[in-house]
Formats: sequence, C-alpha cells, structure tokens
Amino acid sequence: MKYKQLLWAFSLVLLLAGCRKTEYTKIDTPAYLRVFNDLNYVQSMDTKDSKYPSLCMIINPKMDAAGLPVGGEIVGDFLDKRAPYAPPYPSHIGNSNSVYNPEYPGKETVLAGPILNGFDLSSWAQVPSGKLRIMFYYRSYNTIPFFQLEEKLKKDVLLDTTIDLTAGEVYTLHVLEKDFNTKACGVLLRQENFHKLSLSDSSTYVNFYNYSSKGFVEADARFKPLRPTLKSFQSGIKDTMNIFYTLFKSQANPGAAPFLSNYKNVFMGVLVRNQESNRPAVYHSFPLWADAEADRIHTDMWQRFELVTPGIDVANNSYNTAVAGRELTFGNFAAVNCLLNGQVDIGGAGYLANGLILPNVLVNVHSGKYNPRTFATVNTIEVVNSSVYLTTIQRKYPAPVY
Repeated sequence: MKYKQLLWAFSLVLLLAGCRKTEYTKIDTPAYLRVFNDLNYVQSMDTKDSKYPSLCMIINPKMDAAGLPVGGEIVGDFLDKRAPYAPPYPSHIGNSNSVYNPEYPGKETVLAGPILNGFDLSSWAQVPSGKLRIMFYYRSYNTIPFFQLEEKLKKDVLLDTTIDLTAGEVYTLHVLEKDFNTKACGVLLRQENFHKLSLSDSSTYVNFYNYSSKGFVEADARFKPLRPTLKSFQSGIKDTMNIFYTLFKSQANPGAAPFLSNYKNVFMGVLVRNQESNRPAVYHSFPLWADAEADRIHTDMWQRFELVTPGIDVANNSYNTAVAGRELTFGNFAAVNCLLNGQVDIGGAGYLANGLILPNVLVNVHSGKYNPRTFATVNTIEVVNSSVYLTTIQRKYPAPVY
C-alpha cells in the first residue's frame, strides 16, 4: 500500500510539473535591434593607458539614490569586441566556453526577431519601440555579472544617449570610436532596408561602409595594429575609395584559381568614410550563377573585393601583386578575399598574398537531396580603422523536397 501511495504521489508531482505554466515576456509593437562593439584595442607601450573595450549595455537603466545602475529593462552584459564574421544564423547561442559576447543579442536568451518578408531575423533581438535611454559602461574583464561588481567598478560610463526606434523596423547599432586622436566615442544607429527591397534569389548582394575614426589613416604606424592577418588593411583606407570585385572559379586551390570570364576588376561603386549618416548603403550585386559551367545547384566560386583610391588603375597597380603592408599602401589600396570559412593560410599565394581573409559570401549547405547546395545571400562589409567585418543575412526558403 505504501508503495502505491508513493507511486501515486510521484505521478502527481510529474503531472503538476508537466502542467506548470511558463510565463514568457511579450513585447508589444517591438523593433528589432542588433548591437556591435566596434571598439578595438592596441596593446603597446604607446597605448598602455588605453582601456580594454569590455562593455555592459543597459537600455532604460534603473538607478539607485547614488546614481549607480542596479538594473535595466534590457541588459547586454559582457559585450566584447566584435568578431570579424557575423554568420546568417545566431551562432553564439548556447556557447558556454566564455561569458563574453561578440554582439547583442548573441548568446543572450531573448525574444528573437521573426522571419520578416522572407529574411531570417533570429540574430536580432526584439526590443521596445519608441525613445529609449541606452548606456554603455566599461566593465572589468572578468566573469562577474556587471550588477554584482563592486560599486567603484560600476561608475565608468562610456556613453549615455537616447535612441528612437520605430515599431517593426530593423536596426543595427554600432559603438564606434569617432576620433582616433581624442578617443571620443559615439553610437551609430543604422535603420536597415534589406527586408524591404525586391531582391532576386539568383543574385548575391553586398554593401559597404567605412566607419573608421577621424584621423586613423593619417596616424603614425606605431599606434596601429600589427597583426599579419590584417594584410593590406593595416594602414587603414582613405576617406574615398573605389570598389572593384573579381569572381574566381574554385576554392579547391584558391591561390591559383582562374577568374571567371567578364568578372575581373568589375567596378561596383564608391565608398566614402561616414560615421554620421544612419542611412543604409546601396547594395551591389553579382549573379549567383556567374560560372557558366555550374549546374545551378552548386557553385564553388569565391570573391575578391578591392578598394583603391580614385585615379589608381586597379588592373595595373603594384599593390595588386606585392605583399602590401602599411609601408606600401598608405591607405591607397586594400583587398578582401571571401572564401571557404575564412580559415585560410595567411601566407597564401597570388591574390591571397595581400588580401584579408573572410568567409565566402555564398552559403553552401546540405539541402534536400543536394549536398551541398548554394544559396545567395545579402551581405554587409564594414571597415573600421584597420579591421574589416562581414555580416551575412540569408533568406528563409521553404523546406526542401527529398
């Protein structure tokens, strides 16, 4: 009898647990927000007093009587320096290797954006629309949550400003260094429009921004990063650059890959340094099936984007063939190679020698009976001083038929 009572009690506990109501936070008329910390840190004797840009973001903060933050409507703690690549899916969620987050929402468990006009917004967070107070604090580089830090460590305000978000709109917010010499910082809130454009499934799109600090390209080399992976971007780029692209046939041996006919040094447009405008840049495109020999299921081509100052002949300049370091470019030339997953031998050969390496802007995945299948994407390439960042957005397609 006692056994039956215990069994009944255990079953009741399971039943109650299964019926427990879970309360989900709901945001009425949300906007969609993604935040990047674009601040960088150069460790040298000349910059030893610079602060490491580890941040805590608080939206609509709650303050105590002493003016110290004790909470907020939305908190993005452990906001670390941005990663070079932001893929078309929330790659950081569930990653417990470190508390530090290369973007918001990133690892945060939040209400994510929906599928909006066919675009996957799961890397954007739902946030309240309207006017919001947003604060960024420098935080100690440790694993202690911001609000549990000592009081003296919660006073270092980087930025305190207001943003205004329209319901249903998509925003990308950047924390930027505005002036390289004074180290003044600010935010840039860009209202995206990719989900409102009539884009073809058979074209790949990319736009460009130069969010570099005032005075960076002219600054002395000893204040700039010395990382070999930056290649021709170590000097930075000048305020006005022409953009050209070349498509290469294969990633199997990228250093020796032939370019596709009619897709070498194609002019795309002009890139002008601008940290003030929040308007989205024009998207340029190239065909997904530029390779006439592709079977229209999969293509192995990769892309090279070259930035050169007006007046330089991109087809015949010495930067294109030399291993272009800071002493050669002076901000006049820089190149991005987009291939594989971005993990390519930094030595390289041919075009790889002077181009910074980022992942391919095309997505190759197992889909239905095809493994792999190639999909076009919408991409943004942002230059911030000597760093380059690629954000890829993919459209959401119906489930494949097997």
